[in-house]
Amino acid sequence: MKKVHENDFEYRFKDHGPKYLTRGPNVDIGIVVLKPGQDFQNHYHTTCEEIFYILEGEIDFYINNERVKVKPGDMIQCAPKDTHYLINTSDSNFKALFVKSPYISERDVVTVENPII
Repeated sequence: MKKVHENDFEYRFKDHGPKYLTRGPNVDIGIVVLKPGQDFQNHYHTTCEEIFYILEGEIDFYINNERVKVKPGDMIQCAPKDTHYLINTSDSNFKALFVKSPYISERDVVTVENPII
């Protein structure tokens, strides 16, 4: 059993980006926040699939360079090698839960050029 609270962890970029609530042994789970005007570099995972469940705000996901608009209650599932880029063009914060599986102890991410918007 493991119990954590999101306030016990820090975002990668101080007040935004991803923060992990757990890493392994089977899955990674975390929260990602992007404020208005912020984006997260286009990337893909070589082995992991990644699922996002939208908690707050609206954002544009670009999955394999195709724009997908999401809102609270939506879920996005990215298969291994699906590129995904997030950009917040709205006036409010975006927050989502993400799950990556299977857990990979080594780096499983490849950054690629952002899509042309």
